[in-house]
Amino acid sequence: MSISIRESFNAGKFYPDNKKDIQTLIEFFNKTLQNRKDFKEILKEKPRAIISPHAGYIYSGYTANIAHRVLSNKKVKRVVVIGPSHHVYFNGISGSFFDYYKTPIKDLKIDIEYLNIIDKSFGLEFIQKAHQLEHSTETQMPFIANYQPNVEVIELIYGANTLKKLAKIVTWLLEDSLTSVVISTDLSHFYSLQRAQQLDAICINGISKLDNSILEIGCEACGLTGIEALNIAANKLKLKSHILDYRTSADVTGDTSKVVGYVSATYS
Repeated sequence: MSISIRESFNAGKFYPDNKKDIQTLIEFFNKTLQNRKDFKEILKEKPRAIISPHAGYIYSGYTANIAHRVLSNKKVKRVVVIGPSHHVYFNGISGSFFDYYKTPIKDLKIDIEYLNIIDKSFGLEFIQKAHQLEHSTETQMPFIANYQPNVEVIELIYGANTLKKLAKIVTWLLEDSLTSVVISTDLSHFYSLQRAQQLDAICINGISKLDNSILEIGCEACGLTGIEALNIAANKLKLKSHILDYRTSADVTGDTSKVVGYVSATYS
C-alpha cells in the first residue's frame, strides 16, 4: 500500500524551504517577543484554540509564531488546522485524506482515523487540488512541526456556505481535551493603513467579545467564516479570547498605501 503525502507546495514562497532557515526565523521572532512587557504573561497561556495569520513569514510570521508558541503549552494528541480555500471554489469542507503532511522541518502524521470520524459524523469532501495549493493551512504546519513535533495533524479547508457545519465541527473538536484547533485568517487587504486599522478594529473587537454581530458590521477577514465558527464554539463552551498581536504589512514594508492586516489570538 503506497503512502500518500500532502506536499508543501508553498515552501520557498510563503516561508523558507529548509529547516535551518525556518528555525532561524522563529528564533528571531522569539528574541523580538522577549522585549514585550507582557512576555511572561503570554507564555503562561494554555489555549484550546488559536487564531493565526497566513501571509508570508516576513510579514505575519512574528504574529503567527506567538500563537503557536503558546498553543504548544497545552499537550494534545492532534492539532486540527482550519482555513479558507483561496484557489478552488467549492461548497463544503474538505479533509486532508493523506497519510503525512510534508514540512521542511519534518513530515507530520495525519490522524486519518480521527479524520474519518469527523467525516462520518459531519460529512466531508476531498478536493485534492484545494489541498495541493492552499497556503492558509500550509503556513501553519512548520510552526506546529517546530513546537509540537510529535502531534498528529488534520487539515480542513472550507469553501462556500459552511458556517453552520464548521461551527458544529469546531465545537465538537474543542469538546475533546486531546485536540487543539488553529483557525487561519488574515484581516483586511489592500486598503490605506488608516482604513485597514478601522476595519481590522471591527474584527479584533468581535474576536475579543466573541460577538459575531460585531464581525458582521464590517470585518473583512479572509477567514471570517473560521472566526465566526470559533466564536460560536467558544460561547457554547464558555471559553474566553485574548488578543496576542496585531500588525499590518506596513510594519515591514513601510508602504502605507496598500496594506494587509494580521492578528493572532488565543481561546482558553
